[in-house]
Amino acid sequence: MHGSGFLKVFLVITAISLLFDWYVFNGLKTFVADWQSPRSRQAVLWGYLIISVGVTIVILVSLGSFRTAKGMTPFHEWVLSLFLVFFITKLFFVIILFLGDIGRFFYGIGDHLFNNGKKAVGPFFPARRKFISEVAILVAAFPFTGLIYGMVKGKYDYKLHKQTLYFDDLPDAFDGFTITQISDIHSGSFDNIDAVQRGIDMAKAQKSDLFVFTGDLVNNAAWEIDPYIERFSQLRAPYGQFSILGNHDYGDYIEWNSEAEKAANLEQLKDQHKKLGYRLMLDENLELEKNGQKISLIGVQNWGRGFIQIGDLDKALKGVDPKAFKILLSHDPTHWEEKVRHNPTKIHLTLAGHTHGAQFGVEVGKLRWSPVQYRYLDWAGLATENGRNLYVNRGFGFLAFSGRLGIWPEITVITLKKKV
Repeated sequence: MHGSGFLKVFLVITAISLLFDWYVFNGLKTFVADWQSPRSRQAVLWGYLIISVGVTIVILVSLGSFRTAKGMTPFHEWVLSLFLVFFITKLFFVIILFLGDIGRFFYGIGDHLFNNGKKAVGPFFPARRKFISEVAILVAAFPFTGLIYGMVKGKYDYKLHKQTLYFDDLPDAFDGFTITQISDIHSGSFDNIDAVQRGIDMAKAQKSDLFVFTGDLVNNAAWEIDPYIERFSQLRAPYGQFSILGNHDYGDYIEWNSEAEKAANLEQLKDQHKKLGYRLMLDENLELEKNGQKISLIGVQNWGRGFIQIGDLDKALKGVDPKAFKILLSHDPTHWEEKVRHNPTKIHLTLAGHTHGAQFGVEVGKLRWSPVQYRYLDWAGLATENGRNLYVNRGFGFLAFSGRLGIWPEITVITLKKKV
């Protein structure tokens, strides 16, 4: 979304949020009406308004700096996230209060219609009951508590996902070969270096044969990874470390002084991959050899539906033996959906990221839901079609919403097995 379009949408959301504030304020007045201390009543009412409206004002003042060369800093993300927390919390409060008000309205109609013309028992619109405000507060407390947890703890609550895949044509030497994948680091969003290190240590502890990173090293600018180069360069594997670019790595979402400055940023980012010890793959392939047998590793630049589309799969496949076992690194899972799964050349396994699983959802047993599923066919975990596999990593970092709830940051370990 362009800057002007984003601004218009956000201003509409802000207007709705302020309307919610008025409605919530009146609901809280009912809640505190019978409190004996006027000072306590005022503290609750005006304390709420100062915090909620204050967050809205701060984010409105900060809007202009979102697309500068600094982009969205952790401060911006915290303010935006608090705005989101309050907006969703208010939404739940308003829904309950509104249902109560509908009940009041119909009660008033009934009171006046069914008294046979006699004087009504009470006013047409009876006073709001404190019980409804209490229920609204209780219901609203659930999203508020959950989202605050996601901001404070959830975004660094790294989870290990292990997946074993079986193939008829896997070379014997690679039976049991392991791959550690992380994706979507988004280093410009981090605000706790020690917590990030815990995730890195978890990935290191897997001691996999191969390490791959599937794009979005930064939010916008190459310098964002600088404080973390020494830490992420700890990720090493016997068969190497390989990486690709994601849509955020091209610097398309902030304003640059010139195209030359933007191009220089991309070149600097490519150099950062070298400093990390990662072999950045730009529409190309190479062979991994073990005990005289080989598999092909292929990496493409970003290609995504609705995003930058410069990845060239045909170029990346040039020179690859059609019979070779192939692993593709491609940031956006829509590339697999539209270009890979039905490609004449069989690619056995595609590793992607990009979706973050929306950083919000439910994954309990077989129950899986996230709002991102309404945009992406394959948004987390494994998908298989026509003997071709896609694994979508849920992301190591976070973006915009400085938190995760239900969809936790992921480190993936995939084991390749020979089907017998």
